[in-house]
Amino acid sequence: MAVPKYHEFMLPMLKELKEGSSKSMQEIRDSLADHFNLSEEDQKELLPSGNQSIFDNRVGWARTYLKKAGLVDSPKRSFVVITDRGREVLAENPDEITSNYLKKFDEFLEFQNLSNKKEEEAEEVTSEQTPSEQFESAYKKLKSGLKTELLDTIMDCSPFFFERLVVDLLINLGYGGSKKEAGEAFATTGDEGIDGIIKEDKLGLDLIYIQAKRWKKDSCVGRPEIQKFAGALQGKRAKKGIFITTSYYSNEAREFVKNLDSKIILIDGDSLSEYMIESNTGVSVESKYELKKIVSDYFSE
Repeated sequence: MAVPKYHEFMLPMLKELKEGSSKSMQEIRDSLADHFNLSEEDQKELLPSGNQSIFDNRVGWARTYLKKAGLVDSPKRSFVVITDRGREVLAENPDEITSNYLKKFDEFLEFQNLSNKKEEEAEEVTSEQTPSEQFESAYKKLKSGLKTELLDTIMDCSPFFFERLVVDLLINLGYGGSKKEAGEAFATTGDEGIDGIIKEDKLGLDLIYIQAKRWKKDSCVGRPEIQKFAGALQGKRAKKGIFITTSYYSNEAREFVKNLDSKIILIDGDSLSEYMIESNTGVSVESKYELKKIVSDYFSE
């Protein structure tokens, strides 16, 4: 039997969670496999890249879409639970749940970068895209999903792990000197508003002071927090600092750093996940696709 499309998994998955208790994704997979009478061979069929089964990929995307629409949530890593909105959807007794159905939820539109477009406009743009544009759009959507997953995973980890992640990221971006020296970056945790100190380069010609806040993504880092960090830098007669958070900064905070004598770089959750992907920190290349074009000069006679 052919593996169902990802959207065909969404309603059965939601119904599987209707009792309210959280379930592991493995339990969900097993239930869906039974629901659709999928054999072991069906479940093991691989994507063209050969890196993941079609079944796992489609179940995973079904969960992602339901979560982005606010119908399910993840109380902890690899577990899913239904939300009040999910129960309301089940009460409507829909025949199926598709991505078009989920577009009535603002959170889902935002996830698809459609929040400023009407549904009809979004469909029109999609239908008029060239194959190259569709490829680019798919890449951006996959990257957006990876960035969200990265931040969710970081929030599931301990504050100690986040400190280690920050050190690894800065090393991968070319800062910190040796691994051993960089590993001592947070030895000064709690020192007057400074979480850590790291060398700017291998020679240690200058030092960079670090503040790291593992805050929920809807928590805003305001100007007072940045002022406190700036004051700590001044107390150390330091000129360079990096403030890293998993959430976001207020406009006042961003304006404040523009007028400082010291240089403070603000890295929010979106930038953090972007740098992690760029430097292969906590991520790896799953597959590569090459787009080729005609070399016109080769065919010149």
